[in-house]
This record gives sequence, C-alpha cells and structure tokens, in this order.
Amino acid sequence: MFLNRSVQQPHHNAGTKSPSANPNYDGLVRFLVQPFLESPESLSVDCEISHTLQRAWIRIAFESTDKGKVFGRGGRNIQAIRTVIAAAAEVAGQSVYLDIYGSTASGREGMSFDEDREERIPPPKSRERRDNGSRPIAKPRSR
Repeated sequence: MFLNRSVQQPHHNAGTKSPSANPNYDGLVRFLVQPFLESPESLSVDCEISHTLQRAWIRIAFESTDKGKVFGRGGRNIQAIRTVIAAAAEVAGQSVYLDIYGSTASGREGMSFDEDREERIPPPKSRERRDNGSRPIAKPRSR
C-alpha cells in the first residue's frame, strides 16, 4: 500500500463561525440572478448588514419583464437563490432576508413581488349552506 504524503489534506473548519467575516452578498446575488436576466445591467442590489442583530437585508430590483425567468416555474428559481444565500449567511452566523422589487412596473414602484402576488390572489369563495341542512345524495357507481 502506497501513501502519498506530499499531498496535504485541506483543513475544514465547518463548525466554526466567523461573525466578523461577512459573505459578499452583492457578488453572490449578482452571480445567481444575472443569468436569468435579458439585460443584466438592469440588476440593482442593495445590501444592509446589522452586526448587532446578526442579520442581513438584501434588496434587489430588475426589469419586470424578467420576473418570470427569475422566479421560475412555481417559484423554484427564486427559492433556490434564497436557499444559497441563506446557506452563505448561516456559515457567517447570520440570518438573511431577500426582498425583490419591481423596477419598471407603472404605479407599483418599490412594491415587492411577494406583495404583488398576494394582491392578485382572489379571496376564497364561501360555500353557501342549504337551509334544510341536507346534502346531495351520491349514487353508487355501477361497473
């Protein structure tokens, strides 16, 4: 059996958290979001870090025409982006909040897409109860 002792094994300190070293949230968000954008220069990233609360707030804005690509089917893309950012924050011992704002929506400047989505969901329809309290009779299936 041969052992190559000249190759050093990396020392991983997965359990240690360094609160003084902040991840480069701006660069990370740009790296994750820009591939989805038609015009990557339209991406605006604002990052605010609170050292006392160990929290980071990231606000991004881009052209509303790229909203569908960034969010993905069922919100999968944006959820993956949030997961990666949250993992980077956890390594630094922080929590992170990602807000997404529309940049060209008329009359909705500064409104996050989460608020926009909530606004479009119709209220649940209430079922009307029958006065006599009876339920329709279901006929058994014949095969």
